[in-house]
Amino acid sequence: MTGLPLLTDLDVGARKVLLRLDLNAPVDLQGLITDETRIDRVLPTLRSLADSGARTVILSHFGRPKGKTVADLSLGFLKQPLSRAIGNEVGFAADCTGPTAASLVKSLEPGAFALLENLRFHPGEEANDPIFAVALARLGDVYVNDAFSVSHRAHASVVGLPALLPRAAGLSMQAELEALDSAIGSPRRPVMAIVGGAKVSTKLALLGNLIAKVDHLAIGGAMANTFLAARGFSIGRSLQEADMRDTARQILAAAKSAGCEIILPVDAVVADRLESGAPSTTVDVPKIPADKMVLDIGPASADQIGERIPVCKTILWNGPVGAFEFPPFDAATKALAQATAAATKAGRTISVAGGGDTVAALAHAGVADDFTYVSTAGGAFLEWLEGKTLPGVAALQI
Repeated sequence: MTGLPLLTDLDVGARKVLLRLDLNAPVDLQGLITDETRIDRVLPTLRSLADSGARTVILSHFGRPKGKTVADLSLGFLKQPLSRAIGNEVGFAADCTGPTAASLVKSLEPGAFALLENLRFHPGEEANDPIFAVALARLGDVYVNDAFSVSHRAHASVVGLPALLPRAAGLSMQAELEALDSAIGSPRRPVMAIVGGAKVSTKLALLGNLIAKVDHLAIGGAMANTFLAARGFSIGRSLQEADMRDTARQILAAAKSAGCEIILPVDAVVADRLESGAPSTTVDVPKIPADKMVLDIGPASADQIGERIPVCKTILWNGPVGAFEFPPFDAATKALAQATAAATKAGRTISVAGGGDTVAALAHAGVADDFTYVSTAGGAFLEWLEGKTLPGVAALQI
């Protein structure tokens, strides 16, 4: 995190702080938040700013209004949950620029908060329009980004705005970057990555970056089927990407050259259909029936990954190794997640997980709170693991 200014380095005093958050929270049909994780994650930053006497102006987006005002995508529903979480009334402006926003910001007392309307109601946000960035900058004195999850987007509030004001990373972003650095930047070794999911094609860059950085790479989920097929095994009716077999072979060869051990399944749980409670059997990989589908890695495969967990100092996890949403095809994911959690709690391992279904899989296994760090950043998390420079992080660096 060289050259990255932090909130603790920024003198906020009673200044107006433009705080970029990602409050794109899930809601039910009544418009009520069903998961307040994203609010909970940024509470340390909100409380720090309040304690410093800052006048905090919260900027966020919600949904994909495509530059138009869409009533159902207003941020007004966040006013009460934010007020409740912070313990102070949060004001709300029905625009994020112009006189409505300026009036609310001007009325803020030290330690108070204002929430501005959905940034994406303005086309200038996603277009990174410098005029829109200037309009936002007029409302504040300093800028803080505590939205790592949108920092892979070159949007006005993410890259244009920090160029115009003194800037810093919030406490949640700092924690995320420190966790990622501990997992892939300067990790304790040996390092193992567990990568699952459906498609090799969506994780080419990730796999290519990981084989140069980790000691062991365990591949599960449906993407493992493509690797098994590339090695000449018949995988029956299992999901695979036949056109990615050559690419899988290239990845295997590159890993060997890099000294990275690739761990592929040696057995599999197979069934006729993907359905909870569907009858299943466990077979060795060379004996996968032509009329069956692989829906989980088998116990021997889980064991060969699991035996490395206690000796690895760092474990990075992205993607379930089976169709965990449909028991009994959750067995391997649960076993490996619980083993990783146990090693973490014992102080042997730093464990970092994130991306897509990973958070849900760990919650299903009952260990989401037992990993060192679980990222909810989705695309930004994956792009960082792919070795990409995130525009929002680069915009903060001095």
